[in-house]
Amino acid sequence: MAVFVILDMFANSYKIQTKFYKNLFKFAVSKHSQFVRALAFSTVKVFDPTIQKHININKKMEKLQYPEAYRDESIIDNYHGIEVQDPYRWLEDPDSEKTKAFVDAQNSITTPYLTSCKARQNIHDRLKQLWDFPKYSCPARYGNKYYFYKNTGLQNQSVLYVQDTLDSEPRVFLDPNTLSEDGTIAITISKFSEDGSIYAFGLSASGSDWCTIHFMNTETGEKYPEILEKVKFSPITWTHDNCGIFYGCYPDQKGKTDGSETEGNRDQKLCYHIIGTPQSEDIIVVEFPEEPLWRIGAQVSDCGKWLIVTPVKDCRDNLVYFTELKPEIKIREKLHLTQVVDKLEADYEYVTNDDTKAIFRTNKNAPNYKLIAIDLLDYKQEKWVDLLPEHPDNVLDWACAVDGDKFVACYIEHVKNILQLHSLKSGDILRTFPLDVGTIVNFAGQKKYSEIFYQFKSFLIPGIIYRVDLKNEEEPQVLREIKVKNFDPSLYKTSQIFYTSKDGTKIPMFIVMKHDAVLDGSMPALLYGYGGFNVSIQPTFSVTKLVFVQHLNGVLAVANIRGGGEYGEKWHNGGRFFNKQNVFDDFQTAAEYLIENGYTTSSKLSILGASNGGLLIAACINQRPDLFGAAIAQVGVMDMLRFHKFTIGVAWVSDYGSSDDSKHFENLIKYSPLHNVRVPENGQYPATLLLTADHDDRVVPLHSLKLIATLQYTLGKLPQQTNPLLIKIETKAGHGGGKPTMKVIEESTDILAFIVKSLDLEFKL
Repeated sequence: MAVFVILDMFANSYKIQTKFYKNLFKFAVSKHSQFVRALAFSTVKVFDPTIQKHININKKMEKLQYPEAYRDESIIDNYHGIEVQDPYRWLEDPDSEKTKAFVDAQNSITTPYLTSCKARQNIHDRLKQLWDFPKYSCPARYGNKYYFYKNTGLQNQSVLYVQDTLDSEPRVFLDPNTLSEDGTIAITISKFSEDGSIYAFGLSASGSDWCTIHFMNTETGEKYPEILEKVKFSPITWTHDNCGIFYGCYPDQKGKTDGSETEGNRDQKLCYHIIGTPQSEDIIVVEFPEEPLWRIGAQVSDCGKWLIVTPVKDCRDNLVYFTELKPEIKIREKLHLTQVVDKLEADYEYVTNDDTKAIFRTNKNAPNYKLIAIDLLDYKQEKWVDLLPEHPDNVLDWACAVDGDKFVACYIEHVKNILQLHSLKSGDILRTFPLDVGTIVNFAGQKKYSEIFYQFKSFLIPGIIYRVDLKNEEEPQVLREIKVKNFDPSLYKTSQIFYTSKDGTKIPMFIVMKHDAVLDGSMPALLYGYGGFNVSIQPTFSVTKLVFVQHLNGVLAVANIRGGGEYGEKWHNGGRFFNKQNVFDDFQTAAEYLIENGYTTSSKLSILGASNGGLLIAACINQRPDLFGAAIAQVGVMDMLRFHKFTIGVAWVSDYGSSDDSKHFENLIKYSPLHNVRVPENGQYPATLLLTADHDDRVVPLHSLKLIATLQYTLGKLPQQTNPLLIKIETKAGHGGGKPTMKVIEESTDILAFIVKSLDLEFKL
């Protein structure tokens, strides 16, 4: 009765209408009474037609019923005297019936939620329409022919083409789309023999890091009978007699090797395979039995005389060995190696050699990287010579030898690329190639040829491939300019700003939006970040992100937070080990910048990250759940206490540290997403979607499975947690590499549909 008295008073006083229906709305939601809610909304609607938007909000906030996940409270680990529960340890077994049932139960609530987005079909259709444009790689010369990859638009995998000259008609050389009906078999590594007569290529299934190496005659198209198995994290490098390859494999790996396992990888061997022989006859030429976690890199020098061996344990710092390859001596046994670098304290990447002088890109005493020359006949460190000294500001991203006595160097300057030609003898700059603000995403050039190709992309440029003949000193010529149908880049603008993080550090951020956008806080925003492993996040073309900008009138922001490599090793170290909190602070400050400067509001701000970036997203919603409207974490590292126990996770200790160390444990448990889910003091967690895949053997699915179980248990039944907490587990997919186009479009559709539905946005065609 009291409700009707209040409503009668309300009808006579329009001034208190707004405050009244807001309070009544809160009362209705808090009581969870369908009768009270229906009464409140229907009654208030009589007096104010605008209440419809609140009814829509109510629909959006309908609580989901999450699956009940078994909690084993008896699982308790002791870390340096501190007990930590792990009640969802059982989810670490991907083959158990309980885990499979959990996955099915989660997908059964997530899929209907995503498909119920009214704009989903329009989102899917627009993504598919924009994705349907031709994509090319740079041509590369092998033997007397040119090879390049092309995707006509919607092919699941790009096709390898061959042509006799750049002007002749291309022919299909190898089409991986014929290898599986659903496009889930991809070429992941490949290398032509020195004379171009044989093509060696690795095939991966369902996105796994495991691959099998195959061989093909480039003249006849005939496949060689042998297949090399148990190959992972492997180089392919040919001896210059064209007789065989060096490659890395794990011959002692037990159990499954299809990407759905969680066992760690140990005891990699470097093997030599002679073409036309079975793998069983391959020779183990290098192994380090005393170091079971090392991964063995290898490269035959440009002259063919040396094999450079570069073992690495983690995700940074490697050693250097070499041995001479004598053509008259066949490889029949282990190679005798000479060690040049004996401490894991810097990166050494072989670039080329000038007679006996091997050129390496390194950050030894050079956080921005430099090129050094090491004489393999007199390799003591005091004899090393700087060929290209460290630049005081710009980061040397990569270098490639070309045209006999030259090399191309690519620098990063404030996250944008600079491309230069240098003398291999002196290191002097010979010329600088003109570039817009963006990124060199692909390069093709060899020491024995004067012709080079490079591909440029930006947020608004889908790709321009340039050709330069260095002999003629000509200006770069546009070989191909990639166009996207129904997309006008002139309607959008890209800007780079620098904001101040929590500790005073200036952080760069790119912002993309429509030219006529008004900064009044009304636009939805999508903030992307990574922040780890020395990885630089540079401008590139993304259909998914542009659909967000175009059809949601949105703002795309890419924050170049610490932990990456945008400013060299000092930037990386600024977000590594005990500095990891800087990464989260940088990202959260980026969000605050967007809000404070009128780009968006917290309720319209979505955040997105993958892998280490998935960790970033999950840590940030734990620390600042009030700051974001929606969060999407793809294939994230979520259990920071046990990540090193699965597949290749042990290699990440170089960035994160390990819970086996007491000081690192104290740091890790402070931000580990799995161990920091808390009931917010005010409000709720943002709408959250975790994405993972059943064949991800890089960041195994158990990370996301355990986190979603924890989120739903801790928050799912709270009356204020009306935002969804969901996970989608993809099948026949991995960490992302080699994912077929149709799966990529489906995943992008899920992400955008989740944002649109969860934030109640309008997708405008």
